[in-house]
Amino acid sequence: MRILRHTILVLLVAMLAACASGGGSESIPPAPQAASVEDYAIGIDDVVQVAVWRNPELGITVPVRPDGRISVPLVGDVMAAGKTPSEVAADLQDKLSAYVRDPQVAVILTDLRSHEYLSRVRVTGAVRTPISIPHRPGMTVLDAVLAAGGVNEFAAPDRSSLYRRNGGQTTSYAIRLDRIINRGDLSTNFTVAPGDIITVPERAF
Repeated sequence: MRILRHTILVLLVAMLAACASGGGSESIPPAPQAASVEDYAIGIDDVVQVAVWRNPELGITVPVRPDGRISVPLVGDVMAAGKTPSEVAADLQDKLSAYVRDPQVAVILTDLRSHEYLSRVRVTGAVRTPISIPHRPGMTVLDAVLAAGGVNEFAAPDRSSLYRRNGGQTTSYAIRLDRIINRGDLSTNFTVAPGDIITVPERAF
């Protein structure tokens, strides 16, 4: 019994010590999740590829017409604009089920023409050249800031923020830009997504 009590006491002391050591550490903001192409609504002039498993003759690659529709073999016109690829695929599966047994449809965006403006990344504030640049896969916060010429002499880089719009809400993420550039701390060197805005504030005088 005495040994059991001693063991419990040791465990409690260890837990309290862990909590105390963690309480003084600086919290790291959660990393934003990189947006997938599947999250973006298809727009007019975007080029989509439709593939039907085991039915290659039904596959097409076409641009979205000005009326927002695409024409698919067997089912005819289908609304694509304003929907995600997965939503269009679900619509096609439903319509094709009248002609094909258990259709498996994949819709892939091959050319995001309508998103040329929306998919840009913008860097504003205390940088040498505020810019709006095309998004590239794998682009990070540091890539975007360097493209803007880096921060200027008035910047407060460790108070920088990344703003990302998700649906109808905008979420901000703290960026420790000074630590990224001068200390090699990449914990907040987030991968940017189309439409992101990076803001570098000026320091208070």
